Amino acid sequence: MKGAVLPEFGSPLTLETLPDPQPGAGELVVDVVAAPVLSYTNEVLSGERRYPLELPLVPGVGGVGRVRAVGPDATRLSPGDWVLCDPAVHSRDDPIFTQTMLQGWIVPGEGAQRLQSHFRHGAFAEQMLLPLESAVPLGDIDRADATRWCALCSLLVPYGGLLAANIRAGDTVLISGATGHFGSAGVTVALAMGAGSVIAPGRNEAVLDGLNRRFGPRVRTVALTGDESEDRRNMCDAAPGPIDTVLDILPPLPDATPVRAAALTVRPRGTVVLMGGLRADLELPYAHLQRNCITVRGQHMYPPEARSQLVELVRSGLLSLDDFEMTSFELEHANEAVDHAAAKGGPFRLTVLEP
Repeated sequence: MKGAVLPEFGSPLTLETLPDPQPGAGELVVDVVAAPVLSYTNEVLSGERRYPLELPLVPGVGGVGRVRAVGPDATRLSPGDWVLCDPAVHSRDDPIFTQTMLQGWIVPGEGAQRLQSHFRHGAFAEQMLLPLESAVPLGDIDRADATRWCALCSLLVPYGGLLAANIRAGDTVLISGATGHFGSAGVTVALAMGAGSVIAPGRNEAVLDGLNRRFGPRVRTVALTGDESEDRRNMCDAAPGPIDTVLDILPPLPDATPVRAAALTVRPRGTVVLMGGLRADLELPYAHLQRNCITVRGQHMYPPEARSQLVELVRSGLLSLDDFEMTSFELEHANEAVDHAAAKGGPFRLTVLEP
């Protein structure tokens, strides 16, 4: 097979011929049809983000494809099936202290590095070796729609956070980071899950206007000023009533101010879910949390059942993939795709490789 290989951090991807993967017990091989290229892929490949990876390897975080071959213990999947390739690979030998890597993307810790030593390459290749449980059936889809189904990789992340908050129909949900790629996807998912109102704060007024036009009165945008007290007051004023849930999905920031401002808008007995990339300590008032019975929880990615549930949301018509604008590149133009994703990334925009 051919794959776009990262030989070392800071080097361009090189198209190489690699051995075809062969599935063993508990594994399968997928012919990759479409793989998303995240907007910060260039930061990962350059080493700027300091993601621990064993190089050389084929990068790429998730994708859509068709099953090529399955291991001897497969009972559900068969060659030809359309699947979502979930990049979150979990260790199987400890249900409590699970080790997790994002295949082809990040391997934090010794246990994750052991996983990568076997499931080494990501989705920027013609074929991909996966654990059986990482292949999520999509049902019959049109080959031309494979790139659009890549949007699931963006929608799954905030969906995991909203599931962790246990939101209910009619709830008011605040998405902190709503003008970013994953945050705007969170707005879409919250509405599909039945949120009565979504509060969408951000600094990019053009994106905020776009959210208003796209979703109408169920989304209420707030332009952030950088003043914590004023921003908190404006977010509360924008809500039609108490804010039930705050989902923080901001990108890596050196300052906790916007995270704290959003977190402190939640009502008594409300829930704050932390999924973002904050690079500073977050100080929250102990007495306020305790007296108001507020739940604060971290959430990394999503539980396994979220993947098929999200597929059903799309199949039911409650969640549309048509909101996403797609730009596709062939595998030999992987470096161009990385540059395009960095320059043209944003809400409801996807750059996709088609191996």
